[in-house]
Amino acid sequence: MEQQMISYETNGSIHPEEMADVFRSSGIRRPVNDLERIKRMLEEAQLTVTARAEGELVGIARCLTDFSYACYLSDLAVKKEHQSNGIGKELIEHVKQAIGPQTALILLSAPEAMDYYPKAGFEKVENGFIVKREF
Repeated sequence: MEQQMISYETNGSIHPEEMADVFRSSGIRRPVNDLERIKRMLEEAQLTVTARAEGELVGIARCLTDFSYACYLSDLAVKKEHQSNGIGKELIEHVKQAIGPQTALILLSAPEAMDYYPKAGFEKVENGFIVKREF
């Protein structure tokens, strides 16, 4: 595949259908057939960064944050055909720029992505807990 110019935007317009399409292609497990839920996920996020190739959404970082102490990176997804081109790392860099150096960037990783995050500058921590969603 020919290398395309990627443009990044913070808190730009995102349609639920295109986010669901990125999720489907990337392999991330999200409720892609529940567009109303995807829409709420977008509306309630305080920070999104998108990656587009010729207008097509090819990657997204979606965060919940207070912009002063903690930022939870709830979604990081890049379409399969655009993976391994540095888009995920660039999305993370844009998130870090938006939240500033006083804000911790935190995430939960899917088991299959555990090897990726240390390469993207994350440190593995063992002091976390979770109450899992029911559905």
